[in-house]
Amino acid sequence: MQINVGSLDRIVRIVVGLILLSLPLWLDSPWRWLGLIGIMPLITGLAGRCPGYRLLGLSTCPIQKTGVSIP
Repeated sequence: MQINVGSLDRIVRIVVGLILLSLPLWLDSPWRWLGLIGIMPLITGLAGRCPGYRLLGLSTCPIQKTGVSIP
């Protein structure tokens, strides 16, 4: 799978993922476990690949827009 997540998108995903993953530490309600959803943006941000973007044919990576592919 090719890289399809650009740098700004990656930073946002990592930050949002870390914030969501910190929710179980700060909240005392049963909703705190929804913070585990943060695993997905964190993984896609670190890997630079998003399966959802691939399904929709999207890419925020500038390299992909120029037609250069990265193996």
